[in-house]
Amino acid sequence: DVYQGAPLPVTAFMSVGTKAAAFAMILRVFGQGLPGLSHDWGALLAFVAAASMIVGNLAAIVQSSLKRLLAYSGVAQAGYILVGVLGAHGAGQAAVLFYLAAYLVMNFGAFAILVVMSGPLGDRDRFEDLDGLGSRHPLLGVLMTVFMFSLAGFPPTAGFIGKFFLFAAGVSGGYTWLVILAVLMSVVSVFYYFRVVVHVWTPPAAPEARFAVPAGAGLAIILSGVLALVLGLFPSLLFALAQLGAAPVVAAGG
Repeated sequence: DVYQGAPLPVTAFMSVGTKAAAFAMILRVFGQGLPGLSHDWGALLAFVAAASMIVGNLAAIVQSSLKRLLAYSGVAQAGYILVGVLGAHGAGQAAVLFYLAAYLVMNFGAFAILVVMSGPLGDRDRFEDLDGLGSRHPLLGVLMTVFMFSLAGFPPTAGFIGKFFLFAAGVSGGYTWLVILAVLMSVVSVFYYFRVVVHVWTPPAAPEARFAVPAGAGLAIILSGVLALVLGLFPSLLFALAQLGAAPVVAAGG
């Protein structure tokens, strides 16, 4: 309800910024402050991860509001990230940081397109509001498709390789059952992400005028789309940086 009632730029910040800050804190607390209690908190986090993936994905399927869909999708994405938190210590920390960067790119890009559309046309929050986007603005249509495919975890996007790192860490950490659930829930998510793509390329019920895209916003959206693909095709550099970023937490946790 908070997501749906807030303006789109605020919703975008809440979806991306607050999640990144929350998981940075979780890595600090559980990876650095409570490493010796991993057996105690591991079961609780595994339950939270499973519940987040199930509730987030099943709730997203029935949404008619794009903001609510992305909000519940974010709940499911948090569950995937928790798989990495629970995973093998060093690999899991790096996987979480990598996926947070990838999630920032793909979710920011999707929200940015909605913000650009909302400027001249009013708040665009229904699936039908996306109808004709691909014909009026082919580049925006392609980029929205890239962002949805990346959020769903399709290769060769950043979302695919990011989930691979998370799930590999989960298996290494002994949470194979949770990874199997995550894969199944990722398959479920394809339904509602693909629903967005279908509307992007569906002709509108009535002709709509082509709207202007501000240069700065357009550049940011294009850059996000490029990164969503480049990080999927060439993930080694960012993953190496993620390993460097995770090193202090890993060292402190022993």
